[in-house]
Amino acid sequence: MRELHILNLGAGVQSTALYLMFMRGDLPMKLDAAIFADTQDEPRAVYEHLKWLQSLNGPPILVRTKGRLSEHLLKGQNSTGQRFVSIPAYTLRPDGSEGKTRRQCSSEYKIAVIERAIRRDMCGVEPGRSPKGVIVHQYFGISLDEAGRSRRIQQAKKAKYFRVHFPLIDNFMTRANCLTYLVDKVPHQVPRSACVFCPFHSDYEWNEQKTEDPEAWAQSIALDRALRIDGNVVNRNLDQQLFLHRSCVPLELVQLDTRPDARKAQIALNFAAECMGVCGV
Repeated sequence: MRELHILNLGAGVQSTALYLMFMRGDLPMKLDAAIFADTQDEPRAVYEHLKWLQSLNGPPILVRTKGRLSEHLLKGQNSTGQRFVSIPAYTLRPDGSEGKTRRQCSSEYKIAVIERAIRRDMCGVEPGRSPKGVIVHQYFGISLDEAGRSRRIQQAKKAKYFRVHFPLIDNFMTRANCLTYLVDKVPHQVPRSACVFCPFHSDYEWNEQKTEDPEAWAQSIALDRALRIDGNVVNRNLDQQLFLHRSCVPLELVQLDTRPDARKAQIALNFAAECMGVCGV
């Protein structure tokens, strides 16, 4: 029985720590590959950091994509030409009640991309077939403070050839511990991994984007506006308006909380409540 060891690489703090732990021999097993699922809408800093990781000549890093999520969203189609996948946008109904749309983007543009790469690129099987004679050990950069995500991943992995592992949890490492581990190993600040327009951004992160990455900020505003254009496919048949910001106010008009707060700078994106993908890690 052949065994493969694969890391879900989000190129954020936790998965970067895990990649370096494998590379430096801080973990006992040898990594066959890391897979980065690219939505093509990550911040510039994530792509620059990914290039730095690739320059280390450690375990191979495979970059795979289903296309640009924002373009598919605006066209009203997903990567296969079907109805678009929804992002967790905030909603405002005519009666003033608020809500949130379903989160499907992580499943299609992250999880499915990585699993396809494992089957095709690593196991060499044809579409629609399952690998035989192989056990895939899949490693996730989920830290102790997001342990709930690990349980959802375990419940979702029904294929018998998958074995899921959470080395950070096994070693009682939080995101803060990962930052400490990285401080003398990475010559720059490791970015958070998430699409530039992710509705889970905190005010701190929105303001950081606005002041430090004007191109990403302009992209976020353009997408936020497009969510509310009458007749746009993305809001067809909906009786509510869509917004990227939790206040249900157009992003360009939001009065962002910019008060200095060290805790806000360290809090990860709020994926823990529902996400089982590699966003944010």
